[in-house]
Amino acid sequence: MSSSSRIISVDSKGRVQSVEEAGADQTRERLNRLAWLLDSSIPIPGTPFTVGLDAIVGLFPVIGDLIGVLLSSYILGEAARLGAPRSVLMRMAFNVGLEGIVGMVPLAGDVFDAAWKANQRNVRLLNEWLDRPAKAARSSRLFAVLLIVVAGSFLALLGILGFVLLRWIFAQI
Repeated sequence: MSSSSRIISVDSKGRVQSVEEAGADQTRERLNRLAWLLDSSIPIPGTPFTVGLDAIVGLFPVIGDLIGVLLSSYILGEAARLGAPRSVLMRMAFNVGLEGIVGMVPLAGDVFDAAWKANQRNVRLLNEWLDRPAKAARSSRLFAVLLIVVAGSFLALLGILGFVLLRWIFAQI
């Protein structure tokens, strides 16, 4: 029989307060350094702003953005390995996906990438979940529901606009 390497802190009522994997501190530190390197390691002279290697690599069309998404996916994979719930992983994947998709727009996407800092957002989400799992999972579920509602509304609006456009085109014939 194998012993679990997960340490779960509970309060007097049995509610989970925090979750720690053996070695989670080292993983947290490694991911914090990686997120900083990718998102904020290069100061912009004369400004309080920073960019990271992700924004620099993203200047190379398509391949740079793919490399950035792959590096960001490593953080997502580590979060899954630590046992983060699907709602937190979905929120993290949204951050990576948004940065990857918008990042493909020449120049404007690179500016967005430098400002959005998806890797640091994702490490913050992971740390919040490790420190306060119930609260982080609840806010991520709310985000997931809102994302589904917004995406569904957008698709419905596209469908309605398409229908109206087709009716107008056929009325002109």
